[in-house]
Amino acid sequence: MKFRLLLMLAGALALGPLGAARARKVVVKMATLAPKGSVFHRVLTEMANDWKEASGGRVELRLFAGGVAGDDVDVVRKARLGTLDGGLLTSAGVSTIDKAIHCLQVPMAYASLREVDYVLDKMRPVLEKRYDDAGFIILSWVDAGWVRFFSKKPIVTPEDLAAEKLFVWAGQDEVLDIWKGAGFNPVPLPSTEISTALQTGLVTAVPTTPQATLLMQWNKNAPYMTDAPWAPLMGATVITKKTWEEIDPELRPKLMEIARKAGEKLRAEARPADQRSIDAMAERGLTIVKVDEATRARWRERLDGAMSKVRGVWVPADLFDEAMRHRDAFRKLGAFTDGADE
Repeated sequence: MKFRLLLMLAGALALGPLGAARARKVVVKMATLAPKGSVFHRVLTEMANDWKEASGGRVELRLFAGGVAGDDVDVVRKARLGTLDGGLLTSAGVSTIDKAIHCLQVPMAYASLREVDYVLDKMRPVLEKRYDDAGFIILSWVDAGWVRFFSKKPIVTPEDLAAEKLFVWAGQDEVLDIWKGAGFNPVPLPSTEISTALQTGLVTAVPTTPQATLLMQWNKNAPYMTDAPWAPLMGATVITKKTWEEIDPELRPKLMEIARKAGEKLRAEARPADQRSIDAMAERGLTIVKVDEATRARWRERLDGAMSKVRGVWVPADLFDEAMRHRDAFRKLGAFTDGADE
């Protein structure tokens, strides 16, 4: 009898907080705007399978793709409420947690993804700590190519863009103010409404990537692309710190390694897709609007006038300065490459 009691006591202790964490199955609900069939969804699905295998079935990753859970801002809001646990987000969603990500996509500040990679590598610990402090774990950093302007009419100069109704993400008042302050006409909407807005003329220009445009078929109603890379579209796969800490501590390093490798695979596969997407849309009637260097200088002049709001409002000033220092250091190494080279 005493031996049985001892066994029961030992079992109860084993199922204390730490033991319970090890025994508990954790279901992680993640959402993304990326549609099923896209490289983003495929790599996430592979990551889900790898997590399940590495955890012996104790961690199940359920994916909600194609914007069924709302846009990125909605996903972050739902993660904070506990109805979701995270997602693969663009900077529009990640920046609602902390604006730190914006230092990696300052408009016309980066000439190549090699520069962005170098800056991210140097700043990764600082950036990830900020998101950890805000209650989210960065599982991997991703990017989805270069943002360009897709529009109903050709856009060459800043004045051309100023005449258009420009989509911006709803819920980002500082972005709205920056565009207005620079003399443009922004229209805030959820990204899930872009297709309808282009069809009805509510918006006539969208800053987005070729991959997103092709996947969502926005080129049908925005048949012009300004061939002047604006900024890399950054993003990240995130999970709430609360959910992450429900996972067995012994499993977390394995799952983190799987997620990091998934991010690397995603970048390797997604970057070449930028040009393939442009080529595919060109075959379907997309007109590529060329911009010469003199006109690009005019764009930079217009940006300079808004930089006081970019630095310190859209991007935390200390992170902006650090990112530009690392970028300049990379260029001094002799590795500077003009143009969007990946």
